[in-house]
Amino acid sequence: MPDGAGGTTAKITAVVNTGDDMWLTGLRVCPDLDSVMYALAGVNDESRGWGRSGETERVSAELTAYGVGWPWFTLGDLDIGTHITRSHLLRTGLALSHVTRQLASRWDIGIELLPMSDEEVETQVVLDGPTADVPEVVHFEEWWVRYRAQRPAREFIQAGLTEAAPAPGVLTAISAADVVVLAPSNPVVSVGTIMNVPGIREGIQTTPAPVVGISPIISGAAVRGMAEACLAAVGVRTGADAVALHYGARSEGGVLDAWLIDSADARLSDPIARAGVHPVVVPLWMNDVQTSANLAAAVLDAASTLSAAKS
Repeated sequence: MPDGAGGTTAKITAVVNTGDDMWLTGLRVCPDLDSVMYALAGVNDESRGWGRSGETERVSAELTAYGVGWPWFTLGDLDIGTHITRSHLLRTGLALSHVTRQLASRWDIGIELLPMSDEEVETQVVLDGPTADVPEVVHFEEWWVRYRAQRPAREFIQAGLTEAAPAPGVLTAISAADVVVLAPSNPVVSVGTIMNVPGIREGIQTTPAPVVGISPIISGAAVRGMAEACLAAVGVRTGADAVALHYGARSEGGVLDAWLIDSADARLSDPIARAGVHPVVVPLWMNDVQTSANLAAAVLDAASTLSAAKS
């Protein structure tokens, strides 16, 4: 794995949010699945934080000239090749999980990559409309990319969620895991959306494996993206301790056993512990391979400590 965290004997399954997915100009676009796949393949654009490295955008420019698609949502030409392939395979009747496996097989990504569900789920954002009693509802990507989350969100809706089921392999991966890790992704519209798929939260709550989360917040600010705007919409303060309490302790009906926070937030250990979650203080900024490997080791150490305490 490019980040050095996986090791040669680790078997890792990543369950990825698909609430950001959309049909755009006839293509099925899966931003999070593709971002994870490209990053693990070592072909992602690190400077932009999304898409492929060495991209051109000639097709997007043509679509804009024709007035088709979202001009504020630019797709690279190499990226469009992925979307064409995915859309073709989906139209043959294959499930998204099967298609994702086939796409990932091109790259040596070293893990099993699973969508949270094979059913289409769409995260929508409810915004203030022209009048107070007429809200405006937009796709999450429009709010995130076009409006940069500057328009306050009233609430988030996951259309299609109640009809969705975990993709094949998701619940098995959770129940059979040695450790379940909640990544430092957006706790509302990424991790939260995954856990809201019927059966997944319950799977995390009942797995015999320890559940270790990594805070996406350092010193009261999101490590990446605009998670503050999402947390505000659900009434959660932007703090490492507040997000831990939002997830809750498994002993109290939540999903966490341990919670990794940055050294800058060490003072927040006490309120996290009082909530029934084991706090672990460790540098969280993943600036290089060694730091990422150290963080992975800290996750495994926390899991080992929790497992030893249970036995």
